Amino acid sequence: MDNTIGPTKGVVLVTGGSGFIASHIIDELLDNGFRVVTTARSDEKGRRIVESASPAQRNKLSYIIIEDVAKENAFDPAFTQGTTFDYVVHTASPYHFNVQDPIKDFLDPAIKGTTGILKSVAAHAPTVKRVVITSSSAAMINPLNHPKVYDETCWAPWTLEDAKDPNRAYIVSKTLSSKAAWAFMETEKPKFDLVVINNTYTFGPVQRNLPSLDVMNASNHRIRDMLQGKMKKDMPPTAPVFTFVDVRDVARAHLKAVTVPEAGGNRFYIVGSHFSNKRIADSIRKSYPEFEARLPPRDIPDDFPDQVYGFDNSKSKRVLEMEYTSFDKSVRDTVQSILDLNLGL
Repeated sequence: MDNTIGPTKGVVLVTGGSGFIASHIIDELLDNGFRVVTTARSDEKGRRIVESASPAQRNKLSYIIIEDVAKENAFDPAFTQGTTFDYVVHTASPYHFNVQDPIKDFLDPAIKGTTGILKSVAAHAPTVKRVVITSSSAAMINPLNHPKVYDETCWAPWTLEDAKDPNRAYIVSKTLSSKAAWAFMETEKPKFDLVVINNTYTFGPVQRNLPSLDVMNASNHRIRDMLQGKMKKDMPPTAPVFTFVDVRDVARAHLKAVTVPEAGGNRFYIVGSHFSNKRIADSIRKSYPEFEARLPPRDIPDDFPDQVYGFDNSKSKRVLEMEYTSFDKSVRDTVQSILDLNLGL
């Protein structure tokens, strides 16, 4: 690796660099003077990540291949090839669309990937000061009994038993992998500290290097589907999530989680505002009236609940100095990013 690139604010390992959120985190870190090494599952994916960075930043971005993050000692090679890291941002979380066995296919990889990177850092990376883990509001939300207001003290109620239901595999994996990370910190007491980012449903500009609209991140699918006219006659329910955040805010939260000393030892609920599918349609209609004919009808009912749960994001504003992007701006910029891909709608 080229170590002649002049002064930086530090070197960050970002796992799962081809992901939607990870792509924005990498941009944010590069734009703020960090060097980034990312993990990729293949050479092709690694090259694609590097090529998607702005040309001026590419010499500060490189990749290392980690084929399976769930394997024992999977991350050791990242820390034993001579690069000295200051921080680690762990976004990688394996996902299988064809879940045969929720525990083996889904839960084990999420938990082992999370504890695996903490073990590798503890064993091989004495210079790492902090690990930041991308979790999810799924580790906080209790759909069986919503509190009036969600904040960082809230935990989802799921146990290993719940993972036997394939429909709950994702939310259980996020809950238990997050708990496993805090348990590791408690029992192992490593030299580094931990920050966990619990972001809610995430919209925002898609990656610049998307090869097709089919591989877009799941949360942006509803915006894409509206633009393609797939919801013209039948708009699906918004549930189960009625809160959103812009991906650029999530990326900024990760940057702040790396750079703000007081963030250490904390989890943060990263959430911008409430939303519904009808509100998305109305927002697109307002900014891009040319899509009117493809959008759900204006008079379609809004399924936003009267008694929706509230959220308290004041901790993120106080400690991470977060300012949140408005819903309309997030939708508008997401649509523009999809149009900019020129992949046909």
